[in-house]
Amino acid sequence: MKSLQDYTTVIRPDDNGTFVAYIPAISGCHPWGQTPDEARAELVFVFEIIREECQEQGRSLPEDLELVVANAS
Repeated sequence: MKSLQDYTTVIRPDDNGTFVAYIPAISGCHPWGQTPDEARAELVFVFEIIREECQEQGRSLPEDLELVVANAS
């Protein structure tokens, strides 16, 4: 079974002064926190829940996505 290290993760500021952390390849995996570290800790927690659900249901986690970041100049 895949681990969090197998995925691209993104942590960014949110509109309301908090931070959102997410795994683009996994729908619904986007917790937030007051700091980047809190958002990352919540991401670990949510990922484990999703991984356990997939395992219980006999499903595989999706493959990672390749992200392309473009500068808006």
